Amino acid sequence: MSQRRPLAIPAAAKARLTILFIAKNALWEGDLHPEDGNHALYHREMRQTLEALGLNLVVAQTHEVLFDPPKVDFVFPLLNRAGFFNSEMLLPLLCERAGIPYLGASPILRGLSDDKHLAKRAAQDAGVATAPWAIYRKGAPITPDTCPPATRYVIKPNASSASWGVEDAHDWEGVKAAVERTHSDNHDAIVEPFLEGSDVEVPVITINGEPQIMPMMIFRQADPAHLRTYYEKRDLVDRSQKYSLDHFDQPDLVARIADLTRKAWEEYRPFDYGRFEFRVNEATGDIQFLELNLNCNLWSQKVFGRAAVLAGWTQEQLIETLLAESLARHGLL
Repeated sequence: MSQRRPLAIPAAAKARLTILFIAKNALWEGDLHPEDGNHALYHREMRQTLEALGLNLVVAQTHEVLFDPPKVDFVFPLLNRAGFFNSEMLLPLLCERAGIPYLGASPILRGLSDDKHLAKRAAQDAGVATAPWAIYRKGAPITPDTCPPATRYVIKPNASSASWGVEDAHDWEGVKAAVERTHSDNHDAIVEPFLEGSDVEVPVITINGEPQIMPMMIFRQADPAHLRTYYEKRDLVDRSQKYSLDHFDQPDLVARIADLTRKAWEEYRPFDYGRFEFRVNEATGDIQFLELNLNCNLWSQKVFGRAAVLAGWTQEQLIETLLAESLARHGLL
């Protein structure tokens, strides 16, 4: 990745194209958001980065801007969690309805990737190991028949992001109660055995039509049995002593994870960019696919931004490369 040159949008295209940026906190000017935490800072930074690139930028914070489609040439959609079930699919669907090209994967691929149960099935089909799991759709029976055996379980919304709603349990009664709580929040629930280890994050971008793996990162945990929460990921509580985000540079494991990532991504092309996540036990060398996030977090302080620095890129070069690639794919350059 370090040998790859970042892409640039030609000056003539910047002058000709109007780009709509949509994010929940795109116009945020404060510090940590009381509910969204550092996500608000991320959205603000993205708006400022796009402005600094010299684009003709239109900014919005809700889906409504696309109900009566505006006169724009391209959409940069970051409104993934909009407060209702499967909301991550609505922006690309509205873009398709309006016939406006957009950054990222198609609605059906977004749905496939964000549904953790379906993503695990796709990974298995591609020959990528993933821990056993059970899916409990809201309204379907909650029975122990399909629940894999374990001494500790993780229960979370099947389409959650940033570990929103994650719980653990040690027996079936605890699992059932957690599933019921997830259903009461209007979400399907996925149940998996808890895997000790740390999460290795694999950021992938597309250059000239081919997915490219950027430097991998690891959320190395001081306690491998710790269950990371939404509040930690959003910096709403102190997590400085619990884990750190570091460059993952163990050559043998990196090579194995890269091979698994290449197998997994074939189901989703073209997707422009995404983050593939594996649970890695560094002591045993065990690697298990967890999930993937298309249209994932691009903040300079998170995985993609830190990986870009390791690759010798600035944050501005990262974002311009993503845009330039997608604009070219849609025939706008």
